Amino acid sequence: MRLEDLDYELPEELIAQHPSARREDSRLLVVDRATGTLTDQRFSDLERWLRPGDSLVLNETRVRPARLTVRRPTGGAVELLFVRPEADGRWRVLARPAKGARPGVRLASEDGALELEVVGAGEAGERVVTITRGDLEATLRERGEIPLPPYIHRPPEPADRERYQTVFARVEGAVAAPTAGLHFSRELLADLEARGVSRVNVVLHVGPGTFRPIIVGDPSRHVMDEEWFEVTEGAATALRAARAAGGRIVAVGTTAVRALESACDANGGTLGAASGWTRKYIIPPYRFQAVDVLLTNFHLPRTTLLLLVAAFAGEELVRRAYAHAVSGRYRFYSYGAAMLVV
Repeated sequence: MRLEDLDYELPEELIAQHPSARREDSRLLVVDRATGTLTDQRFSDLERWLRPGDSLVLNETRVRPARLTVRRPTGGAVELLFVRPEADGRWRVLARPAKGARPGVRLASEDGALELEVVGAGEAGERVVTITRGDLEATLRERGEIPLPPYIHRPPEPADRERYQTVFARVEGAVAAPTAGLHFSRELLADLEARGVSRVNVVLHVGPGTFRPIIVGDPSRHVMDEEWFEVTEGAATALRAARAAGGRIVAVGTTAVRALESACDANGGTLGAASGWTRKYIIPPYRFQAVDVLLTNFHLPRTTLLLLVAAFAGEELVRRAYAHAVSGRYRFYSYGAAMLVV
């Protein structure tokens, strides 16, 4: 396929800058693959489209307050995004401006409690730093910011620390939220459970590469960054049992899809326990092994997330769904509306 086939025009005012008043107040576009029907709903209507015996697969990763402003010895500011820990206490980070964090440069937090040294460099602002003094986790808790996506054109607010996390977030390690899960309140999850819809948790720590645009002309040549995932034996067993009893596996978000499909790849095509680093990249055409229904947000053009949705729903249906959402004035992206593909 060609990347431009899924391009679409989006008015700037449709990019949600704040979440809805309540999590489940977001809009929901239901996309029926069998009939091609598009149905406008509210997210609180989700129970109408799920059945007793279905299993929601939730990514319980938690977003780290990973953005920290540090200072060079000259006083110049550098913004670091702490992506993931490396061996020997080192950290992989993204630096902005990258030229302010060349190897050998020493950096310090604005209160001086934390000092770091840049010990390695990669492309696109990627750096490796080592902690030379202080407690990184404590500094991030006290001074770090939740790394909101760049299309949210405002500084993080205190409310974002809670609203840019899912209510089921448990395992810290992501630099971005699995945004399809942001629409669930604890009350809605309890209502679904009472109706016979079970919950199964997996982990995929969302990294910056998930949202990096595809810049090669041939999308099949794009290479995903590594991200850590885990599907436990208990999760795999519960999902196999749900399917055997006639239930559907409902993946909440593209990250849950990639965790499940990575686990299938690790087990010869059968859903089983697996964990480790994955570069799972899904583009059309693709045969899904462990997903029957997809709940997802709307995604930017020319991203791996949009290609995954196109692989699941079909390219033409995705084009129609996005055109419908734009004409219907849906709110887009992380704090925007959701789409349920059945």
